[in-house]
Amino acid sequence: MSDQDGKRFIDPEALSAPAGYSHVVEAPAGWLVYISGQVPIDRNGALVGAGDIGAQTRQVFENLSAALVAAGASWSDVVKLGYFLVDVGDLATVRAIRDEYVDTELPPASTLVEVSRLFREDVLIEVEAIAVKG
Repeated sequence: MSDQDGKRFIDPEALSAPAGYSHVVEAPAGWLVYISGQVPIDRNGALVGAGDIGAQTRQVFENLSAALVAAGASWSDVVKLGYFLVDVGDLATVRAIRDEYVDTELPPASTLVEVSRLFREDVLIEVEAIAVKG
């Protein structure tokens, strides 16, 4: 168990060791920020990285960063990420890019779901976030 800004990151011994996420994040009451699933579409509405999971993932995390800033939050405020991947075989690439943004010592809780398709056939990843501002 570790603490950061009043948040507790807990990995119970009764659960398996997590790979780059926390099993439980307890956050004090604060201002909640819910960020809709972000996809690899730039501010002009253009797809970034057709067929390239690395480029798409980076754009998704840049979009999440912009959303956090707009809400007056930062990556240290993120307590939960939800991933939707067309191919779970891309997980290593997604994790490597994710680790450039999140605190890898106290990572947010997360869920990953492999889906048959997202809202457009050329979109390979979507990620949503929940943040708690103190």
